[in-house]
Amino acid sequence: MTTSSRKRSRLFRFLDRQFGDESIVPTRRLVAITAIGSVLIGAVYALGYGAYSFWGFYLVLALFSVVDLLLLPSRKRFSAERTIPEEADVRQSFKVRLSLLADPALGFSLNVELADDIPISFTDYRTQREDEQDVRIPQEVWRGRLEESEIGFEYDAAGQERGAYTFGSAMLRYWGGVGLWKKQTRLTCRSEVRIVPDLSRVRGILAAAQDSLVLDGSRLARPHLSGTDFDSIRSYAQGDDPRRVNWRATARSGKLMTNILRPEKGKVVTIVLDCGRMMGVELEHQTKLDRTLEAALVLAAVALKQGDYVALLAFSDRIKTYVPPGRGLPHLRQLTLAAYDLKSDFVEPGFGLALSHVLRQTKKRSFVVLFSDMESYLYDQELPVYARRLRRSHVPLLVSLNDPLLQEWARTEPVNQRTAYIQSLAHKFRLDRSEYVSQMAGLGIQVMDVPADRLALSAVNEYLDLKARNGL
Repeated sequence: MTTSSRKRSRLFRFLDRQFGDESIVPTRRLVAITAIGSVLIGAVYALGYGAYSFWGFYLVLALFSVVDLLLLPSRKRFSAERTIPEEADVRQSFKVRLSLLADPALGFSLNVELADDIPISFTDYRTQREDEQDVRIPQEVWRGRLEESEIGFEYDAAGQERGAYTFGSAMLRYWGGVGLWKKQTRLTCRSEVRIVPDLSRVRGILAAAQDSLVLDGSRLARPHLSGTDFDSIRSYAQGDDPRRVNWRATARSGKLMTNILRPEKGKVVTIVLDCGRMMGVELEHQTKLDRTLEAALVLAAVALKQGDYVALLAFSDRIKTYVPPGRGLPHLRQLTLAAYDLKSDFVEPGFGLALSHVLRQTKKRSFVVLFSDMESYLYDQELPVYARRLRRSHVPLLVSLNDPLLQEWARTEPVNQRTAYIQSLAHKFRLDRSEYVSQMAGLGIQVMDVPADRLALSAVNEYLDLKARNGL
């Protein structure tokens, strides 16, 4: 940068501050006085004294304006602080508090207007579609009187999309004394918040008892699952396996006792997330990637609660993130931080790249759950090849979201040629999906095409059934 450009840049920055962030704006009182004075000057013109009244009125108004601006304190005597949580669930409201701090030696009260800089994707400050017109919801401005060294206000905000967001500077206007002019300034108080997937169901899973996991009103685990690890001893009941009778406990208690076995812990669950173009399609006010990410975290919470290891891989045409296997609650936090800001890319997914990465990184037998879209499964030539390789040493499961629009088209009444054509195409797509599921089942690979509201439940139940029959 040359010397002249630096000088020009400083000049432009100065002008921007003086006529933008640090400008002065008239109050309603000044506007009213000016309007009334103009009317009176017009009336005095009829008497022949218009010029004197004009200059006299505006000289007095200018004098009072100068006095008013001199009485207002400097902008440097104000600062702002914002209190905001570090993390919040998507579409869940949270509290934001914005405080205005003034120099204690200010000495007199002021009228203030304080506005916060809210990210555009939040509910309080976003664009909505209404009659094909972009209508901007105005930012709420807090108005009050500063009589102490600190005042503030609270408001509710909710992020509509996952990711990291920054709350920028706060805008302040203040006036007092004669009340003709307002000074305004921008107060620096940057804050960041992470909007993570909806973890309400995950917290419910972690808070539930080990033998009573419940998701969306459905029971996920039976009290007594078969396995190989010793869990406890109880009285023998009809239907129990006689081979599990504990004869020592029977001799001590005088009644028949049996061992209760639980599934072996320490297994590996690898979650693979497709972030290709089809996962960016909106489905019931959420993208498919949002749906699958929430289901994946629920599955991870259940697996970690069962004492297993969980790994996470996200990909599109490249590996976007990979979290090695880990166990325990801190690992769930690591998975969430690694995946909360994932976005879909407008590219076709590279299944071969992702599954070959899993084969290289995961040497121990693992339950590999791939979340993707059925349309991507149908037209990818690499997936069956790599899935067969994966099947040799791991247990793969391909999961996709059922398309509700396809189901609706299949039920369309063929009242004319157009609807008949739509219905025939919908049936063809459904047959293609069913044929693909059967084809992959013949290769020993299970494919689940489930509705969005059953996605997490289906994946978790498959994992628990696999654990119950010692499939890992």
